[in-house]
Amino acid sequence: MSTTNTNQAKFVWYDLMTSDTKAAESFYKSVVGWNMQDAGMGGPPYTILSAGTIMVGGLMQIPEEARAMGARPGWNGYIAVSDVDDYAGRVVAAGGTIRRPPEDIPGVGRFAVAADPHGAGFFLFKGNTEAQPAPPVAGTPGHVGWHELHAGDMESAFAFYSGLFGWTKAEAIDMGPMGVYQTFATGGAPIGGMMTKMPEMPVTCWLYYINVEAIDVAVTRINEAGGKVLMGPHQVPGGSWIVQGLDPQGAMFALVSTQR
Repeated sequence: MSTTNTNQAKFVWYDLMTSDTKAAESFYKSVVGWNMQDAGMGGPPYTILSAGTIMVGGLMQIPEEARAMGARPGWNGYIAVSDVDDYAGRVVAAGGTIRRPPEDIPGVGRFAVAADPHGAGFFLFKGNTEAQPAPPVAGTPGHVGWHELHAGDMESAFAFYSGLFGWTKAEAIDMGPMGVYQTFATGGAPIGGMMTKMPEMPVTCWLYYINVEAIDVAVTRINEAGGKVLMGPHQVPGGSWIVQGLDPQGAMFALVSTQR
């Protein structure tokens, strides 16, 4: 979990806040195949999720103060910035909000919890170390392969993120009655897409697509492990297959693969 100049304005970490950490560990180990190990940081337990030997994210209990404010199980994405305090100010100036002000994670880095003007949450993060493994080959199982924003309004949401992080528009896909799906890049090939959320999506949110080896096998594992498939398997432009689902604690997640 680190930040380098090459990672500026990119997603560098993901974690799940949940109501039952042991059950969530069992579910994602079965469905995704992650290795899991306690971070050993002291304080509230934090489980490191790894694809092979590469750490990709974490898992923790929803903090009591967050639970008291109505927080529900869900995934979070961390965006690397050069200065968390500076970017927290930029978020507010651009019409977003800071839900948790900047603070340090001892020995790890500094973070803040933010939300865009329509309420979709994300984290700002600056690591203490410059060490960073080589990026995995696109599609490598266990890594996040796509980042999707279900926005309150796609165009104004894109303006918010591009203004903050310099993200650029890639292909725009006309989905008919569902509107435009705008893919975006963070300094290379497209890494995600944005769309105005559909009425059936209860809130604005970021949805992270985890790479798996084959979608049909993953769907079987979701069902066997007590999750629920919400959509798919469905083939998307470019040929990949996706599925969206809920884990047993109610956190929304998504999977993607080039193999059906």
